[in-house]
Amino acid sequence: MKQVAAFLVLFTALACHAAPTRIDAQYRVSKAGLVIGHVTESYERTGDTYAIRSTTSSDGALKIFLDDSIVLTSEGRVGPAGLVPGVFEQRRAGNHSRDIRATFDWKAGLMRSEFRGETKDVELPTGTQDRISVMYQFMNVTPKTETFEVNMSNGRKVERYVYRRSGEATLKTPAGEFATLHYERVAQEGESKAEVWLAKDRFHFPVRIVFDDPKGLKLEQTLVDFKAH
Repeated sequence: MKQVAAFLVLFTALACHAAPTRIDAQYRVSKAGLVIGHVTESYERTGDTYAIRSTTSSDGALKIFLDDSIVLTSEGRVGPAGLVPGVFEQRRAGNHSRDIRATFDWKAGLMRSEFRGETKDVELPTGTQDRISVMYQFMNVTPKTETFEVNMSNGRKVERYVYRRSGEATLKTPAGEFATLHYERVAQEGESKAEVWLAKDRFHFPVRIVFDDPKGLKLEQTLVDFKAH
């Protein structure tokens, strides 16, 4: 039920359309065609600050065995290169021992991670995004190369990812039909795979996301509702 998110772009150009100040979106999460969860998200920008909240909850057959939810929040500022996370938190309703809080000290170049009663400092490369802010960074900057690299934090560590453009596609979803750009993670052996489809005329918002981990768990996240203001 983790909403893994590892997508970002090179900070080289502003998005083609002005980014909205409010977004409300919903996704369904499925495995092998069977709905197992849903995601409700909100993004709000006020001046040069932003706040994102994403709640993933079990649904369908899975809810019978595991009625749980995970809440991700990200708060920070909006700068010339897009979103700059300040605080990231992960809260799981059914298991608070997995809760995470991370604060980003950009002046010191360090991320302070709090997990299971322990605190540690992690090197913080310029442009690093957290697990949820990375999904909204596409509104502010857009890919201009066939491949791009990104630093992304899950709140405990920072990892670098490489993505490659795989073409374009028109996707039909419950939220409508979207012309999209398709990107895939360049994964090494033992690494999780990921794909994302970005809506070309909807602020490059993610329409479809596929996660495929080395253990064989493949999840698909599809947009079912989208409102931007």
